[in-house]
Amino acid sequence: MSKTLVYFPRQRGVARLKFGETPFDILSDFLNNLNNINKDYLDSLPEWSGTFKQKKVVEFIFLITQELKLDPSVGYHAIELLQRFMVKHVADMLANIPIQSVAINKAKSYGDLIFDNLKDKFPLILFSCVQLASKLFLHCHMIDASTAVQFLHSLGLSVSKQTLLDSELMVFKGVEYRLNVLNSLTYMEVILEVLGHNEPSMPVEHLYHICHNVLQYVTLNQTTIYESLLRSVSQCVSPSREQRENFVTVTEDRMLLGVCVIAVATYILCFKKWNQVVGELSHITGISRRNIADFAQVIIVHILDTSSSAA
Repeated sequence: MSKTLVYFPRQRGVARLKFGETPFDILSDFLNNLNNINKDYLDSLPEWSGTFKQKKVVEFIFLITQELKLDPSVGYHAIELLQRFMVKHVADMLANIPIQSVAINKAKSYGDLIFDNLKDKFPLILFSCVQLASKLFLHCHMIDASTAVQFLHSLGLSVSKQTLLDSELMVFKGVEYRLNVLNSLTYMEVILEVLGHNEPSMPVEHLYHICHNVLQYVTLNQTTIYESLLRSVSQCVSPSREQRENFVTVTEDRMLLGVCVIAVATYILCFKKWNQVVGELSHITGISRRNIADFAQVIIVHILDTSSSAA
């Protein structure tokens, strides 16, 4: 497998996003629906939300989609499926760990016991999320069982087709048979489509490709980026536990992320239109200019720091 993660464009010969072709009334309804789903999700965030989106996990998912030549949307969808499954799976495990198991070995916490139980299963669970996500996108090929077994074997994981099927069914059941979750890429694409309708002078197709790269960067580095944002808004070097718990609604806000990715891409592509675009994005989503600008600036600083370190 390639050790370097690069942006993998949509495949030729399959459906592509074409800006300006969706009637605005349908687009508007879709955006309103996305906004309502996002609000409902933020109002009922489960415990452990965002816990399973560390850089190594996200990078592994992106590398799988790249290696198997899957559409980038499959990777973002798999991230959300993995998050939903693991949150429920961990909650179920916590509820079923006998108290005496911890009492017998006081050196181990609940977290240690859960990790011991999951560490051998996790790579297969992660792959099952990618496999399930690939089945939702009809414009790209799905991962058949033979390809999956061969690919996992190349990673040093010897599994049978039956084991693979059992894992896939476990994840499917774990997400309560609901695979059609919304991801950050969907939010970014829809907001960008609306922006293109409201601001016809914006080169949205060029912006789209930069947005992809920015979103991938933020998704890979979200732990450090959101930590910087938390310290900035709280004006505290070491935010309290309560501040961190309250901040989860920011880290899980897909609408905010989609908007700020577009703002950063605009800063990179056409800086002169920055204020105009930030204002329009605020008008489209109801997110304040200040919040968009603050988050976008944190992302830009991180990109610049990464570029400086790589130079």
